[in-house]
Amino acid sequence: MSAYEYSALDAKGRQVKGLIEGDTQRQVRQSLRERGLTPLEIREVAEKTIRAAASGFSMNRGGSFNSTELSLFTRQLATLIRSGLPLDEGLAAVSQQSESKRVQRVTLGVRSRVTEGNSLAKALGDFPGAFPPLFRATIEAGESAGKLDSVLERLADYAERSQAIKSKVMLATFYPAILTFVAIGVIALLMSYVVPKVVGVFDSIGADLPPLTKGLIATSEFLQAYGLMMFVALVLGFFVFKRALKNDGFRRKYHLWVLRLPLIGRLVRGANTGRFMRTLGILFGSGVPILDAMRIGSQVVENLPMKEAIDAAAKRVREGASLNKSLAESRLFPPITMHLIGSGEASGKLDEMLDRAAENQERELETLIAALMSLFEPILILTMGSVVLLIVLAILLPIFNLNQLVQ
Repeated sequence: MSAYEYSALDAKGRQVKGLIEGDTQRQVRQSLRERGLTPLEIREVAEKTIRAAASGFSMNRGGSFNSTELSLFTRQLATLIRSGLPLDEGLAAVSQQSESKRVQRVTLGVRSRVTEGNSLAKALGDFPGAFPPLFRATIEAGESAGKLDSVLERLADYAERSQAIKSKVMLATFYPAILTFVAIGVIALLMSYVVPKVVGVFDSIGADLPPLTKGLIATSEFLQAYGLMMFVALVLGFFVFKRALKNDGFRRKYHLWVLRLPLIGRLVRGANTGRFMRTLGILFGSGVPILDAMRIGSQVVENLPMKEAIDAAAKRVREGASLNKSLAESRLFPPITMHLIGSGEASGKLDEMLDRAAENQERELETLIAALMSLFEPILILTMGSVVLLIVLAILLPIFNLNQLVQ
């Protein structure tokens, strides 16, 4: 039985769309007619024309899952399988509980492949836009070991933890971003519209203006004359930069430069290390061979030099070197992470140490972001206050000089 998307007309001539299961399109058409619908188009849910991206995965016709949908799907399926519900019934229940048409379509597509006799991992493989390689490889290992329920639980924990970290980062940066936007907007408004009108009064009476006021007028005139051109140049520069990042050579140099920055480099290194350690821990703990786990885990690393360091480490591991020494050779990963991996290899508890290393990096990342944001906000407020103070002084100084002349 397969899943089909349909478009039909009801008794009042209104077009309706939905999902339905059936063995053939002919059977689906008959089922729709029995419901009082006139079929217009019926299409089997098949999403094999995929375009994968480095930091995520997308599918045509809206088949991709966002992080929230993936987390909820995994947790619901893990709970249902853990309770003893058959896999096909669990997938049907997840589809019924979801309010997203995208989730319903993909879930029913996976269920139809499972009912045809395919494994869950192979069924998920037909929808790589919704399920990244980490999920497919881990589930395949879980099915082979007969531990699908426990593997799904680990994946659900991973998806929820990733979503929680992403939400914390977004919340931490939301207020500073709004504050920065407002500050730039207020200063631009003052310099472009308010200052010229106020200072124009002093020009009309031929008053001798202080240097601060003259500098303010010159800055205002420059923004009025070239402000729009500067904005257009910034936008064009942004798009040129984004296009240049598609070149591996330029991207490698840029990513390496970012890693050398004092605080930003530490953030980037910690974020990529945390994702890689968490992915590696889940895969290796689920029975995936270490080399395959490293290959799949490197796909969650966005920094190109770190990704290349993982690939080089995998070659050394294949030759018989330890994971700890192979990764440490690049000097791109935090030393404490290397110590934890070495301890795990020595004690035979590598999967536990990988999880502990991931937790350590995630905690450090959250602490560092919170500290940076707590420093950024007062610095931004002080900077904006100083600029506004200079503008006010530049306007008030000529007024004080006029009062002295009158006296």
